[in-house]
Amino acid sequence: MKFSGIQKISLIDYPNKIASVLFTPGCNLRCGFCHNWRIAVDPQPPFLQEATALELLEARKRYVDAVVVTGGEPCIHKELPKFLAKLKERGFSVKLDTNGFFPDVLEECLGSVDYVALDVKTSPEKYSRLGASDTAELMRTVEILKTGKVPYEFRTTLVPDLVNAEDVACIGEMVKGASTVALQQFVPEDTLDKSFQALRPYAPEDIKGFAETLHKYAQNIVLRV
Repeated sequence: MKFSGIQKISLIDYPNKIASVLFTPGCNLRCGFCHNWRIAVDPQPPFLQEATALELLEARKRYVDAVVVTGGEPCIHKELPKFLAKLKERGFSVKLDTNGFFPDVLEECLGSVDYVALDVKTSPEKYSRLGASDTAELMRTVEILKTGKVPYEFRTTLVPDLVNAEDVACIGEMVKGASTVALQQFVPEDTLDKSFQALRPYAPEDIKGFAETLHKYAQNIVLRV
């Protein structure tokens, strides 16, 4: 497996843990608000090879509790389940970030992960704007995670152009019965589609209203604003 890069220390990517973050190249979606668009759309070498990544992580064991694998979209890589197993064998806690469109790969990974963050980006009707023809596979992933085999969160970045009050209610129906839903503030900087940089992020009172809506559907609402 290969990676577009590594962040050696993160205090925010894995709840309550100090983590290193690995970024996988490529993605099946084209989200205009993406901040990692360079590695998602047109990943370029040099790439970090698996053996070197594992050596770097081993050398940092005294500093980090966990490893986060994010992207791009990690689940497009067929080698992912075996790589995550190697991380577990080395004693790391493992978190996987995914957009949910590869449920079969995710199921293969569940035995080697401790936490999954699934992006629920908008209502089903708007996913076509992100490059998805339908959301059937995403909904399969939602149901897999709701079985509770591993701790998880569903998370939504509140992009004004893509997520409004009606969309939030639709998202609530999509994840109904979830343990945790996280709402994240949109940052209008360095986006794939430059028009998103002109958007004004939601005000705190708007985000509070979205959280109140989602409380009807999920046990725990986390705000990252």
